[in-house]
Amino acid sequence: MTEKLFSNQSGLIERAKNMRQEMSDAEKCLWQGLRAHRLNGYKFRRQQPIGGYIVDFVCTQPKLVVEADGSQHALQQEYDQERTAYLNALGFTVLRFWNHEILQQTDDVFAEILRVAQELERCG
Repeated sequence: MTEKLFSNQSGLIERAKNMRQEMSDAEKCLWQGLRAHRLNGYKFRRQQPIGGYIVDFVCTQPKLVVEADGSQHALQQEYDQERTAYLNALGFTVLRFWNHEILQQTDDVFAEILRVAQELERCG
């Protein structure tokens, strides 16, 4: 069922593959803690197309999206709000962290991701 959420648009898939090769330092830091079920057994995918968007990290059980936001996001708040509303309509909760938070407060970021994932699982 969740597989249908993922986009099969070839342009988005190709862009996502490229983005996996060009991750920011903050995205690399997050991926080290999220990959291979490292965060309490939750399975995350990186640079995953959903609809017409590519999310940084997604866990389908529970439905959680984690975004690493660089400085460009300060200039695209309306776009981010529309994107979040779309993902929320699909049942996803979206967590956003600034890159400097991820790099400087890494343990706190992972603790918050885990807290929300567990809360979603309890309420799910």
